[in-house]
Amino acid sequence: MKQILVTGCRGQLGNELQLLAPQYADTCRFHFTDREELDITDRRAVFDFIESHSIAIVINCAAYTAVDRAEEDEALCDLLNHIAPGYLAEAVASVGGTMVHVSTDYVFDGTAHIPYAEDDATNPQTAYGRTKLAGEESVIRLCAGSMVVRTAWLYSTFGQNFVKTMLRLGRERDSLGVVADQIGTPTYARHLAQALLEAVDKGIVPGVYHFTNEGTCSWYDFACAIHRLAGIDNCHVRPLHTEEYPVPAKRPHYSVLDKTKIKQTYGIDIAWWQDALKECIKAM
Repeated sequence: MKQILVTGCRGQLGNELQLLAPQYADTCRFHFTDREELDITDRRAVFDFIESHSIAIVINCAAYTAVDRAEEDEALCDLLNHIAPGYLAEAVASVGGTMVHVSTDYVFDGTAHIPYAEDDATNPQTAYGRTKLAGEESVIRLCAGSMVVRTAWLYSTFGQNFVKTMLRLGRERDSLGVVADQIGTPTYARHLAQALLEAVDKGIVPGVYHFTNEGTCSWYDFACAIHRLAGIDNCHVRPLHTEEYPVPAKRPHYSVLDKTKIKQTYGIDIAWWQDALKECIKAM
């Protein structure tokens, strides 16, 4: 029976992992924690928890994800996205275990025109991206058997996310503007959770991987699809240029991730983003 620690269990991905965990009850025992159960910024507490519960695998879903606020609070962002993952990696490595660490497309600068591969040069443009990249590097350095999984544009039935915001605004307003010149791929957190658990079940192959749903779109395309699938037809969505929607943190103009490696390594089939979105909206 593998003892698995899941951090950040009350976030989007952590909640999805909790829903899927019973499918692996015969081989895995999960310990779901958030800040109340385990302060991952406390190195001693992390070591004590991992040792006392005989943890073999850490799935780290905890992160500071307030991208704009991070520009003014990089120290706290670094603590949660860089220092704390290092504690988890060091602790689980000390008992012979391994780690799955979730990262982001923000480690790239967004200037590419073809999907980013795992070994493409990183060049983060924000505090969030810098701290997430530093976290990746710490995990890989401190836990030799670790797996880093970068994702993007995450949404789910849990928490606050773009899908829920567009549903709310679509029902409240006659019109709204959405950025149309930033291209990426939405990711249904349930599908990411399934991929992570498949990797754990089949045996973690160390390295950096990318996972999003298939296909590409702009935020404008995404918003239009959300309204169409939810039957919202009384709100006009108009396309905006990035400069028409100024925010503190620079967004990548192109952040499509190449998923060939994770599909080939683990035999994972990945759904098209519109099919995944339809599944999520139906679940709501």
